[in-house]
Amino acid sequence: MEFPFDINLLFSERVSVLDQSLIAGRKSAGRPDLQAHIATVIDELGRASAKAQQLTAPITSASKLQTQRHQLYLLKDGESNGGRGVVVGFLKVGYKKLFLLDRQGVHIEAEPLCVLDFYISENLQRHGYGLELFDFMLKHKGLEPVLMAYDRPSPKFLSFLAKQYCLAQSVPQVNNFVVFEGFFLNRSGPFCAPLTDQGMIGYFGPTEKGSPQKSRRRDQTVLSDREGSCASGAEGSSLAVCSPSLPPAIGILPVLPSPQRGFLPQQGPHSTHHTICQSEPPVPPHRPLQGKTHKRSGSGGEKLPVQSTPGL
Repeated sequence: MEFPFDINLLFSERVSVLDQSLIAGRKSAGRPDLQAHIATVIDELGRASAKAQQLTAPITSASKLQTQRHQLYLLKDGESNGGRGVVVGFLKVGYKKLFLLDRQGVHIEAEPLCVLDFYISENLQRHGYGLELFDFMLKHKGLEPVLMAYDRPSPKFLSFLAKQYCLAQSVPQVNNFVVFEGFFLNRSGPFCAPLTDQGMIGYFGPTEKGSPQKSRRRDQTVLSDREGSCASGAEGSSLAVCSPSLPPAIGILPVLPSPQRGFLPQQGPHSTHHTICQSEPPVPPHRPLQGKTHKRSGSGGEKLPVQSTPGL
């Protein structure tokens, strides 16, 4: 792309990195006239990129670059146009906080480096300029292309990624970003479940929007219901298990006195340590056993007759 001014005067390097300051080197620092030319170049590149992608409006401009924390890599050919240079293309990247889905459908929150816009002039495509520009960005950022996200890539850009970097298998997302297999492999940290307050889909179905106040009132209601069903059964007993879905009489398990349960300590005025009760409960006195014998515990193994209780 040719311009009526000297491109080499604006951009001293073959690949220049621009940010919010719109300064491409020492020459353009403190020179409002040169910065105005730089803004003109960025605006023209943004319009050409939007036209090539059939977008309704440019997504790259000098004003947007000044208000966003993005970086723009601009590639030039300084020998063309009679030594005044031409602009070959640009690549805009930036970090974005995204909610992404992995292969298992689990939501994670990530902030990867994203390719936001990529354009090479039509008459200079298929000459290796796109690969040169993209490789420069990867080395400058110290990243692998599989660890990046791509904002609405065109079919031509997807073909470029598949040919040059073998990025063909993408993981479907619900937003406009594309990530490829391998993006989730070496990531550390816990996976994030869908956020309830954003109305996202949970593990067991749709979740409703809510607030901490609503959740607190709902928890208090459930707790009061449970306490009401447990009140009658728990009174006067040392152990009760309640179920909110059952009546109070059914939801309470029978509790034996402490000496008969065999796992609670006996307490007395002279006890200094915990005593474990016998695991076998005593024979009820109202059931006389006649004509039967039992074996006394001990080393002798002697059998003795069991006598009935007098008066019964």
